[in-house]
Amino acid sequence: MSDLPVDDDTDALDDTARAVVDEERAAARKFVQGLSADEIRSGVWFSKLIGGALKTYTDKVDWQYFQEKYEGVPADVIVDQRIKMASRYAALEGGLSTGAYTATLAATIGTLGGASPATVPAGVAAFMVDVVFVTQLQLRLAYDVAVLYRVPLDLSDPEDVWKLVRVAFTIKSGELAREGVSKAVPALLRPLLKKYYSGSVLHAAKAFPVVGKFLLQRNVIKFGIPLVGIPLSVLVNRYTTLAAGRHARAVFRNEARIVEVAQSLAAASESPRLLLWVTWLVVEAGGASDDEAMLLRNLVRYVREVHEVVDEELAGVIDVDPGRVWRLLAKTTGDVSDVMAAAHRVARVDGEPSAPQRRVLAALADQVAARAA
Repeated sequence: MSDLPVDDDTDALDDTARAVVDEERAAARKFVQGLSADEIRSGVWFSKLIGGALKTYTDKVDWQYFQEKYEGVPADVIVDQRIKMASRYAALEGGLSTGAYTATLAATIGTLGGASPATVPAGVAAFMVDVVFVTQLQLRLAYDVAVLYRVPLDLSDPEDVWKLVRVAFTIKSGELAREGVSKAVPALLRPLLKKYYSGSVLHAAKAFPVVGKFLLQRNVIKFGIPLVGIPLSVLVNRYTTLAAGRHARAVFRNEARIVEVAQSLAAASESPRLLLWVTWLVVEAGGASDDEAMLLRNLVRYVREVHEVVDEELAGVIDVDPGRVWRLLAKTTGDVSDVMAAAHRVARVDGEPSAPQRRVLAALADQVAARAA
C-alpha cells in the first residue's frame, strides 16, 4: 500500500492518491485477466491473490520499512494514518469502478461457467477488478497493522496466513459493514437494500466458498441498485476498509499488549520456573481465555529466551494440582514477591479476575505468608 505525501495541499493529495489507485487498479486488472470463469466462481481467485499479492508486498514491507518512513512516530499514530489512507484509496477506487456494472451483474456471476479467461463477461471482469483491489488493500492494511505493533506473522506458515485473513475479513467486520451500508444510504433505499441481501445477491453468493462468498456479498450489493451504485460503492468501500483497519488495530494492538506483559513478567522474575507454574494455575482456574492462553504461550517463550529455562514437566501437565505448585513455592529460595505480583497481572490480562481466580490468588497469598512466617 503506497503512502500519501505529508502535505497540506488537498489537490496534491488527491492527485497522488488517484495516481496510486490507477496504478493498483492496473495491477488488479492484469491479475483478473489471467483468471478463468471457473476460478472466479469457485473462489480459487482468492487463493491465487493471497499467494501473489502478499508475498510481493511483504518482501519489501517490514518493521525497518516503517522505521525509516516514520522515524520516532508512535505505532498508534502510524496505524491511524494507514487506516485513513487505505479508506481514502478504497473510496476513490469505488467511484472509478462502479460505472462498469449493470443491475444484472449478480445473476451473471451466479451463472459463470467455462475454463478460459476469454469466457469471463466484461462486466464480471470489471467487477472483479474492484473485488481484487479492495481485498488486496485490506489484506495489506491488516498486515501493516501487525508489523507496526510488532506482532510476528510468518506468511510461509498457513496458520499465520489464515490468522491474517480472519483479521482482515472477520465476520464481525462484515456484519458491521452491512449495518453501515443500511445506515449510509437514504432511508427510502434501505428496504431495497435488504431485498437485495435476501434475493439474487445472496443466491449468487452460494456459488463461492466461505471467504469468497463473504467478499461477493459485500461487493455485489454496491452495484445491484440502479442509480445509486457510484455513491453507495464509495461509501461501502470506505466503510468496510475502515472497519477492517479498526478491527486489525484492536486485534493486533491487544496481542502486542499481551506480548509486552509476557516480556515484562519474564524479565522481572527471579523465580522463572515458579512463575510459569503459578501462571498456569491462575489461567486454568479462569478457564484459559484466548488472551490468557496467548500470555502463557509468550511467557514460556520469553522465560526460555531470558532465563534459558525450559520446563518439560509443565508442558506435560493437563490439570494443575495446586499442592504441587505450593510445594514448588516452598522449595523456592529468595524473594517471590514478583511471582505474587505477576499472578495478579495474569488474572487481569483479560479483565477482572473470575471468582475461581480470586480464590487462587487468595490461596497463593496465604502460601506466601506461611512461607515467610
